[in-house]
Amino acid sequence: LQENVLQRVLQLPVVSSTCQTLQRKYSSTKESHPLMASVCEVYERGVQGAGALAMWGMEPVVRRLEPQFAVANNLACRGLDHLEEKIPALQYPVDK
Repeated sequence: LQENVLQRVLQLPVVSSTCQTLQRKYSSTKESHPLMASVCEVYERGVQGAGALAMWGMEPVVRRLEPQFAVANNLACRGLDHLEEKIPALQYPVDK
């Protein structure tokens, strides 16, 4: 099973705790402000639709460039290994 650099970055405690904090703030803002909630929901639906359309349109290109993506992913994973070794703070949540 090949590692995915994006998944690895998202699993770093410093990144995952930051994302969780942002998600909580976003959710509490939506709950506190009904008008903001309706605007956010429209935006979320638009982003989902645009994302699905982009994925459908990009599929042939992605398939053709898959070997290059694999090489880039491997290089990025090695770079991440180096960063994790040199910067121990990446292994701690933001509050630490």
